[in-house]
Amino acid sequence: MTEEDSAFVLSRGGVSIAVTDLGGEGPPVLLLHGLAGSSRELMPTAEALRDSCRVLLIDQRGHGQSTRRPADLSRNAFVLDIVHVMEELTPGQRCTLIGQSMGAHTAFLTAAARPDLVERLVMLEGHVAGSEDAGEAESLGRFFASWPTPFADEAAARDVLGDDSIVDAWVADLEVTPGGLVPRFDADVMERTIAAVHQPRCAEWEALEVPTVAIFAERGMFSAGDKDELIERRPATTRVDLTAGSHDAHLDAFDEWIKALRDCLGFNV
Repeated sequence: MTEEDSAFVLSRGGVSIAVTDLGGEGPPVLLLHGLAGSSRELMPTAEALRDSCRVLLIDQRGHGQSTRRPADLSRNAFVLDIVHVMEELTPGQRCTLIGQSMGAHTAFLTAAARPDLVERLVMLEGHVAGSEDAGEAESLGRFFASWPTPFADEAAARDVLGDDSIVDAWVADLEVTPGGLVPRFDADVMERTIAAVHQPRCAEWEALEVPTVAIFAERGMFSAGDKDELIERRPATTRVDLTAGSHDAHLDAFDEWIKALRDCLGFNV
């Protein structure tokens, strides 16, 4: 089965949700990408799990092949999208939710809202405390808006965006148009989306019932204090610290990420 053969769209409330069902033997696992990403960047992770589980990937609203400019960018809207996917595609089964960054936040809130649908939660470089810097979301919006699109080609995009690991994912996900290559997201939608993520959700975290693993990268975006706070607020959380990788450790510390992921899912036993 190819990625193209397994891709389709579900609809909820007038919003299209792009899903890729890679199949596979075993319990269902759902992968959620971070801000300004898409399910494409998690395809290597999906392939590494496919021998042990049924793997589903979603382009969250505002991203990838899903509705680009949904009216509702609340965290609850993202959660209800995931709930809809699980109810449609894995009825009667609990899913393992695996998310990176914003996707980890979506996965966490889904597990908090619907523990009856979630077997376990794995968060890579995710947190729940939000941000006290009101300008942080605006800064991200300005960054995405500053891209001089359309890019003439992939080389032109890399000249502007640099050589960080996430750039490979951004470039691979650019859409081909008659005028050149353009991102599959809008800067203002990204700004509004991350502004909602930056609201603290500590109460939901502390009350979370689902077994949870928090994985942090060696060069990730969270300080030692941030990591400690997450575990102190919910001591039942299993913490895993990678010895390498950036905030995008699923890309630049892939082997260690996959080993840690398979270990915590019980697939390496």
